[in-house]
Amino acid sequence: MRLRKMVMISLLIIVNPMLVLWAQEGSKTKEPKTVYDELNKVPAKYRAKENPLARDPQATPAGGVLFEEHCEECHGRSAVGGKKAPSLRVVEVQQATPGALYYILTNGVVRKGMPVWSKLPEPQRWQLVSYLKSLGVARPASDPAKTP
Repeated sequence: MRLRKMVMISLLIIVNPMLVLWAQEGSKTKEPKTVYDELNKVPAKYRAKENPLARDPQATPAGGVLFEEHCEECHGRSAVGGKKAPSLRVVEVQQATPGALYYILTNGVVRKGMPVWSKLPEPQRWQLVSYLKSLGVARPASDPAKTP
């Protein structure tokens, strides 16, 4: 009987700290992932790239045409998001560097449904970046209940 108690106490001494660590590990809050996390994975080399068409007045309208042809179906009219893809008018995208957007366009996010657009010539991808950067952050819809 005494041996049994000693074994139980020993097990509690060994197992209890392990259970506490396990419980703490499970309770750690992990930052929620968003669809925009891919922007954080862009290599620094690409994040640092400047848009060579940034000062070209024709780049933004040309990018708008390309957006309608290739992106609007998924990202919605004016890039506010659609059934298949998220809004591109959120802070995460609008504050991303032109190089980061170019990288995402070029490589896609295939596992999340965004195709690779490397088949588009490089200048057209930069035109798309110009268009996206011109959109700005979408304003939230006004709440009619709050209007005096």
